[in-house]
Amino acid sequence: MPKTEYDIAIIGGGPGGYVAAIRAAQQGACVCLIESDRVGGTCLNRGCIPTKALYSTALLRERLEKADEHGFSLGDISFDYAKAVQRKDSVVGQLVGGIEQLLKSQGVDVIKGKASFEDKNRICIRQPGVAARIQAKNIVIATGSVPARPKVLPIDGKNILTSNEILAIKELPKSLLVVGGGYIGCEFAGIFAALGSQVTIVEALPQILSLSDRQIVREIEKSFKEKGVAVHVGTAVEALELTDDGVRATFGENEQLFEKVLVAVGRVPNSSGLELEAVGVVVENGAIKVDSRMQTSTPNIYAIGDVTGGIQLAHVASYQAGVAVTNALGGDDQCDYSVVPSAIFTLPEIGQVGLTEAECKEKGIAVDVGRFAFMASGKALCDGESRGSVKIVAEKESGRIVGAAIVGEEASALISEIAVAMAHGLTAAQLGKVIHAHPTLPEIVQEAAEDVSGHAVHKAGRKKR
Repeated sequence: MPKTEYDIAIIGGGPGGYVAAIRAAQQGACVCLIESDRVGGTCLNRGCIPTKALYSTALLRERLEKADEHGFSLGDISFDYAKAVQRKDSVVGQLVGGIEQLLKSQGVDVIKGKASFEDKNRICIRQPGVAARIQAKNIVIATGSVPARPKVLPIDGKNILTSNEILAIKELPKSLLVVGGGYIGCEFAGIFAALGSQVTIVEALPQILSLSDRQIVREIEKSFKEKGVAVHVGTAVEALELTDDGVRATFGENEQLFEKVLVAVGRVPNSSGLELEAVGVVVENGAIKVDSRMQTSTPNIYAIGDVTGGIQLAHVASYQAGVAVTNALGGDDQCDYSVVPSAIFTLPEIGQVGLTEAECKEKGIAVDVGRFAFMASGKALCDGESRGSVKIVAEKESGRIVGAAIVGEEASALISEIAVAMAHGLTAAQLGKVIHAHPTLPEIVQEAAEDVSGHAVHKAGRKKR
């Protein structure tokens, strides 16, 4: 406890919290960051980064299986899952160490312990056997979210797992049931199927990835089918029973035994234990209520990221961090969520931004749509990754891009070009006129933009509008 009084105290060291701490320190504030675990939060320790490390392993496995197309004869490919986990842990450890060094270099005091409010400026920090207190003029809550744990499902952390526990297993399960077909469930399903597990997905809604463009989802469904992943939609898991041989699951008309079960039915705000009622911070269904300035009902207390119940994306929390810190230090900034790209690391991966074609129809927005397939791209064919497509949605009257969906190699990177175009109000025609290097995957984006008006060069059978 180097100090007891600060300009800003940050509670939670995830991608919202540690970014807020650094932003505040860069502006000359005296800052502390309170974290009960390791800095980096869920994203770095139990979410984005470890899953992407395993995703990289799964992607490499898929490419090795196609090595003969490039003239390589590898024979039988052996795989050590425990070694892949070790690599994943090494990547996480390296990045955690990097963030710790960044905080140190900015002069941020990192305090280990669980935080709770005593009044609007005073925080109690509890560590095993000891408690301490600090004062802060302004406080930013960035405690994130935790996996939803339905009471009807007996999650034991050993055989019936959340996304937290499944990242800690050291052996590849022979069979895996994934309860929930959202982005978390589908990412894990793709990873484990590629590495050799027999995977089943059960989703209560009519389709997996319910917030994604239907055309994109069809490509993922096709990929799952090729990998032998059984997908049951419009179906609920009625019971999970632990047995000596694994977990017996009942869903629909099925009763089946699985070695492991992953419960991936969403995440809930992590606001408990903060004693928010003591300082008048309004909480609705566990989520801290904030305005567009990220300010809570108590003027000197701000909240960012998943704990606010909004868009559950790490980069949104980081963006909100800058807004909250600016306002806490006397500025005036507001959040704008009109352009928020997202990525889903299925196999193939997905990139999305803005409105889908279906959402435009629901809102009564007349649109033109441009499409272009990866199989028509020279670079995609050279890479052996010709699956997928780009879809760009533009407002009919103005031509302005209002949304896009990509499925295919590097979709998570390609979507950023369209996000930048949308942020600056570009039309599809303007994006299409930008010179793109050849041969590259971004040319697919260019051709999809040109196709909005029927001008794509490498697409047959389309008359210009």
